[in-house]
Amino acid sequence: MAKDTLSRSLHDVGLAAWFGGTLANAVALNPAAAEADTANGTGRVANTGWNKWTPVNAAAIGAHLAGSIGELAGNRARLAGQRGVGSTALVKTGLTAAALAVTGYSRVLGRKVAEQQSVPALAGTEPASSTPEDVAKAQKQLSGLQWVVPLLTGALIVVSSLAGEQQRASEVKKGFLARITG
Repeated sequence: MAKDTLSRSLHDVGLAAWFGGTLANAVALNPAAAEADTANGTGRVANTGWNKWTPVNAAAIGAHLAGSIGELAGNRARLAGQRGVGSTALVKTGLTAAALAVTGYSRVLGRKVAEQQSVPALAGTEPASSTPEDVAKAQKQLSGLQWVVPLLTGALIVVSSLAGEQQRASEVKKGFLARITG
């Protein structure tokens, strides 16, 4: 069996950054922005932080996807022959697609908020009474979505752990035997 160290590393490091960065921004950046001296400053701080994170997040997601494709290619025999591996891969693919969709939609909403660099806000995802209506609506949506991305990527980490367990020699043997015996 060939080593897939590069694919695994891209997969894991990319996923770790995607999960950790979005969680840190939800836990720390968005609430910390409220410490700015003015409501406009709050919006500016949150927008600046998210805009700086976006290219790093895109690179992390790209690394994760590249690693995922490499892992699929490296494990194609196990996918076809070991019971349970295909369903795990399908769950991972579904979670990845959902995380990508929520991340993409969040970025669309984030752009709407960031169009006005110094938009008044109480916190990164909490509009002030003077926040323009369309921006306030986007912030309210982002308030919930900021937790969905870490939830989905965290679930991906758990399912990836299961996939790793399925690669133990004893599990591979059981999986291939189960496939053969029906």
